[in-house]
Amino acid sequence: MEKEALIPEIGIVTDIRIDTPDVRTFRVVTPDGKKPFVHIPGQCAMLSIPGVGEALFSITSSPTNTEFMEFSIKKCGCVTSFLHSIEPGQYVTIRGPYGNGFPVESAFKGKDMLFVAGGIGLAPLRSVINYCRHYRENYGKIDIVYGSRSMQDLVDYNEIVEEWCKEDGISVHLTIDREQPEWDGHVGFVPNFVKELQFDTNKTAVLCGPPIMIKFTLAGLQEMGFKKDQIYTTLEMRMKCGIGKCGRCNLGDKFICKDGPVFRFDQLEELPDEY
Repeated sequence: MEKEALIPEIGIVTDIRIDTPDVRTFRVVTPDGKKPFVHIPGQCAMLSIPGVGEALFSITSSPTNTEFMEFSIKKCGCVTSFLHSIEPGQYVTIRGPYGNGFPVESAFKGKDMLFVAGGIGLAPLRSVINYCRHYRENYGKIDIVYGSRSMQDLVDYNEIVEEWCKEDGISVHLTIDREQPEWDGHVGFVPNFVKELQFDTNKTAVLCGPPIMIKFTLAGLQEMGFKKDQIYTTLEMRMKCGIGKCGRCNLGDKFICKDGPVFRFDQLEELPDEY
C-alpha cells in the first residue's frame, strides 16, 4: 500500500452534473469502464490534471455503487476551476482511497442516525447516507438536516426530493438562510433548526459543513443532551498529500490523513484548539 500510495491511475470523466451555480458532480471510471478502486464511506481520493495541479476530494458516491465513482466539487481554486471548465471525456489521474472513513460497520450499526450538513458539507455525507440506505436493515431511523444559503445552493436537491424524502424511516429537514418567493420550506440557519427539531439524544450524529456551522451545531446538540462521543465529523479539508508525508494536516500527535479525517468530537478534544 505504501509503495503504491503516490502512484495514480488514469481516469475518465464520463458525466458532469451541475448541482448549483458553483458545484458540479463528476463521474469517473477507468479507461476500461470500471470503478477506479474500492472505498468505504468518508474516504477521499486525489484527482489531478497534469500541467494544472492536484487536489483531494471526498468520494461522494457510496461504496455500494460498483460501476463508477463520483465527486461533488465546489469551484474555489485553480484545480476546481479547471474541472468546472471541462466536458465529459476529459482524462484525469486518480489515486486513493485515503483516510479512515466512517465506522458504518461498527459504531453506526444498529443506531438511529442524525446527519447534519451545510452547503457543500453534504458531499462527504452523501456517501454514508446512501450506504445506510442501501443496507437499511442495519440502521435505525435516519434524520437528515441540510441547509444552504438559498434553494439554488442545495446540493443533490433532486436526489433528496425524489429519493431520500420518499423512503420509509428517513426524515429530511431542509432549510435555507433567507426567504425566497419560490421556497415554502423552513427558513433559518442550520444550528438553530437543529435545536428547533429537538431530536432524541439516543441518536448518533454526523456533522459536516462550514466551521462556524459545526461550532454552533455542536453546542446546540450538547445543550439538547448529546455527548461528544455520540457526534462525528470529518476534517478532510486539511488533507494534502494523503499519506502523512507533507505534514500539512498535522495536529498535535495526529495526522488528519492517516488518523482521520473522521473523528468523534471527544477525540478532537485531545488536539490543539486550532482545529
